[in-house]
Amino acid sequence: MAEELSGILGHVETISELDLEGVPPTTHVEDLVNVLRPDEVKPSLERDRALAGAPDPAGDSFRVPSPQA
Repeated sequence: MAEELSGILGHVETISELDLEGVPPTTHVEDLVNVLRPDEVKPSLERDRALAGAPDPAGDSFRVPSPQA
């Protein structure tokens, strides 16, 4: 682990040698704002058709395996 840490610190040292005068700090590479699409109500798959492909439906629901502990 010491070897990996030395490698990381070497990269940090290389970065600290860069002249970043006048470069504003950023949180993202791209200047994107609210890139999500608006929510729109649209027709969806009918329940019977969706459950038709389920390997083990339970009534009106999908049956899924319980999580392993």
